[in-house]
Amino acid sequence: MKHYTIGVDVGGTNIKLGLVDRSGVIVARAFLDTKSFYKRKTKLIDEIVGAIRDLIDEKKLVSKDILGIGLGLPGLIDSKRGIVNFLPNVPGWKNVPLKSIIQKKLYIPTFIDNDVNVITLGEWKFGAGKGYKNLMCMTLGTGVGGGLILNGSLYRGEGFVAGELGHMPLNEKGPDCNCGGSACFEYYVGNGCLLKKAAKIFKRKDIQLPEVFRLAKHGNVRAIRFWEETAVHIGNGLVGVVNLLNLRLIVIGGGVSNNFQFLGKTINAVIRRRAMRVQSKMVKIVRAKLGDDAGIIGAQVLVKEAIRER
Repeated sequence: MKHYTIGVDVGGTNIKLGLVDRSGVIVARAFLDTKSFYKRKTKLIDEIVGAIRDLIDEKKLVSKDILGIGLGLPGLIDSKRGIVNFLPNVPGWKNVPLKSIIQKKLYIPTFIDNDVNVITLGEWKFGAGKGYKNLMCMTLGTGVGGGLILNGSLYRGEGFVAGELGHMPLNEKGPDCNCGGSACFEYYVGNGCLLKKAAKIFKRKDIQLPEVFRLAKHGNVRAIRFWEETAVHIGNGLVGVVNLLNLRLIVIGGGVSNNFQFLGKTINAVIRRRAMRVQSKMVKIVRAKLGDDAGIIGAQVLVKEAIRER
């Protein structure tokens, strides 16, 4: 019996890889720097393939020991055909048949999906969403994404691109976004915008979000206000989701969620105040449990569900 899957979580900043056993435990890891391969997708694919081979060799396994490879990527993915349609924050990726490329190189069944869909599968089966039938998982980081579990199944939409929460407009007019739209949710709460805002508030171009979090923990009024304002934007973005889908649970993950103690209360307050009464009372907002491992663990679920459906 094949006991392992390989998960690859491709982010706008870095790539995390892991060898996962049948119980969802990561037994070996590897990392790559995405920015080292900007506009060099062939080189990036070769590096991913090489890292996968190294993980297999590290545990003295062979290809036949691997049930499948699951990849989560930050953009519009045709999971059925295995094609990367577009990655908004990684240049040069349009209409790339990634599934077939990797399968031909490694001779292992390969499956791809949007990265937040994969993270959602992980949180649903092994994390904060375990036991729920209707939930959304959103990630806050370089980009802002959303994955949906509806009636106990991952919902991808007719074109396999549902869940693009970060590109829902918060206003009728606003700044242009990488997706081609304007005033997108991602612009207000994505890392790029938050870093610019923090630099202006603290008059330091080198300031990073973890430092703003530490300042808030030590009672810095400007830092606390920074996170409260961020939480208001997040809450406003989620009100429409709550009203439309009547979910039981919203799981918040990604790097910015590390500051959940300064976000959760305000997000909940905005939803209670602005969402419709029945929906707002039913929904629960929680922090993700799997952290940086969600994409790798979720890839195991992606592989197993895809093979079961074949």
